[in-house]
Amino acid sequence: MHHALKAGAPTLFGIGAWGLVVGVAMIKAGLTVPQALGMTLLVFAGSAQLASLPLIASHAPLWVIFATALVVNLRFVIFSAILAPHFAHLPLRTRAWLGFLTGDVSVSLFVQQYPDLQNGRYKLSYLKALVFPNWSAWQIGSVTGILAGSQVPESWGLGFAGTLAILCVMLPLVVGRVAAAGVLVAGTVSLLLYGLPYKLGLLCAVISGVSVAMMLEKHGAKHE
Repeated sequence: MHHALKAGAPTLFGIGAWGLVVGVAMIKAGLTVPQALGMTLLVFAGSAQLASLPLIASHAPLWVIFATALVVNLRFVIFSAILAPHFAHLPLRTRAWLGFLTGDVSVSLFVQQYPDLQNGRYKLSYLKALVFPNWSAWQIGSVTGILAGSQVPESWGLGFAGTLAILCVMLPLVVGRVAAAGVLVAGTVSLLLYGLPYKLGLLCAVISGVSVAMMLEKHGAKHE
């Protein structure tokens, strides 16, 4: 179990961050707080939730929403086929709730640890130690996003969720002083040149940030 917690720990921030984005997106799409909470607790599938939101907002027929979510989540059929041989001996009820809690990252980490059917004394404990923190991180992030999203002005719209998504991708990549310096320079330049036409300030910010990061990395390599 310790090995599973150690393997899954680096992924929890990203999972929670994406849960936050989906939580905000649900509120910005027009769901009430109880509806959004019910969706995150019962559906627990970020891609299906995001795919369903535009359909819900446009008042699409219920069968279209369900069909879309089903198609988006067809990959879980493959995940089930991968995990089934390892846990076929378990009662149906146990397999059902394990299947509900198991997500993409959990399956990937489990297969890395158990690529075949042999040597599996602790398979169930390993999977549980992956799925419970995964589920908890998602729910904490999603519920936080739902509650925070309900306080965000309506004028911000879904663009606010898109900004959060970009931050969730970027922040885990800011590792070390070089990357942090590049981000700081790019952010500063983008603010200073915000008024330029055709969004040229963003282009200048990217060039400035990358240039500073490359110079610092080159400078550091010379002193190694």
